[in-house]
Amino acid sequence: MSTFSASSLFAGINAGVTNSYAILSNMYSGGLTQKNLSQAMSNTSILTSTYGSTFASYLSQNFGTLDKNNDGTLSANEVQKLMTQMSTRGLTRDQVTSLGGMSGISADTQATIIDHFNDIDSNHDGYVSSAEVQGYILQSKLENQKVKDQQKMINRTSLFYGDDNASDNASSLLSYKWIQDDTNSSSS
Repeated sequence: MSTFSASSLFAGINAGVTNSYAILSNMYSGGLTQKNLSQAMSNTSILTSTYGSTFASYLSQNFGTLDKNNDGTLSANEVQKLMTQMSTRGLTRDQVTSLGGMSGISADTQATIIDHFNDIDSNHDGYVSSAEVQGYILQSKLENQKVKDQQKMINRTSLFYGDDNASDNASSLLSYKWIQDDTNSSSS
């Protein structure tokens, strides 16, 4: 997740679902129904050249939930409500799984979000928001930097006494302590 930003996940999903809906709804004058979605999904030449089958499949699988007024037609307003909910509340694990790969993020990034979903979901509401994903990314970077800094410190510190034949400038952490103790006792 090195160059990934949380907003790219959400923007990619928003663009994919919204564009897929726009293309599909323009194909059918009577509106986008479950039957129309099924028809469009069976036409592979339209799917591969015009819009992502992943987003159309998501609309089809969740049609009953998305059709809030139960009129059998998916409206632009209903799709916009879904996008607003995803932007404000966040994405479920299933949404990241089914839509994340087509949002423009890498498979590794998607796998990391899914594998660490419970860690990312800091308020434990079952959704990961853009802020939670970004916070997790920043926290991971801080922890990685802390480990690197600790490794540098360990690599640069010698716990052994210098060689008796070494120059006067050669010392170690332990010899520094002794030198400091000698200085304090001589000034007393």
